[in-house]
Amino acid sequence: MANWTQTSQKRLQSILSVETWLPDTMPEYAQGFMYMLGSLTASSFVVLVISGLVLAANGPASWSYNGAMRFVAATHFWGVQAFFFFMMLHLWRVFFTGAWRGGRGLTWLVGSIALLLAIPTAFTGFLINGDLYSEWNAVQAKDGLNALGLGWVNLTNAGQMFGMHVIVMPLVLAFFIGLHITRVRLKSVVPPYPDKSSPETRIQMRERGR
Repeated sequence: MANWTQTSQKRLQSILSVETWLPDTMPEYAQGFMYMLGSLTASSFVVLVISGLVLAANGPASWSYNGAMRFVAATHFWGVQAFFFFMMLHLWRVFFTGAWRGGRGLTWLVGSIALLLAIPTAFTGFLINGDLYSEWNAVQAKDGLNALGLGWVNLTNAGQMFGMHVIVMPLVLAFFIGLHITRVRLKSVVPPYPDKSSPETRIQMRERGR
């Protein structure tokens, strides 16, 4: 019986192998635009991380008076819009194609958790703008968190929200996105539903019913 070290080695070899991350062939059904939505979502997240690091390195007030930082802030803002836009399209595509089939239920669950984590990650970004809109949202949301017993999350504390948005939430979100992508590479992309009108499918269904 293999010990946990051997089991871990075999698992890591399958996860970190070149064939897993750089396959030389792709299924024909995975070459359409709808199957690129996950990659577009991940690419938008990379843009968010890079632009966010530039903004964090220059301080939260830099985009208020520096033209270059305003451009980076605008890139970060529109990166958020693209991230959620492609993520929702990706969600609809995988839902209507039954992406949980073939032992991919955990992949679906991890992706759903990433979507839920992305919402407070984006919201904390709005709270560190320092304008009247962000202050109003912070006060309203703080009352909601207090009602849920989460009063230790002080949304009106700009320092706490800056740390949550720049460090805590992105790291947690990146972990789940990375886990989701890893499981997609291991399990591959789910194939479309079989065409019940084709003769091959009818024969298979007939054989299963025996």
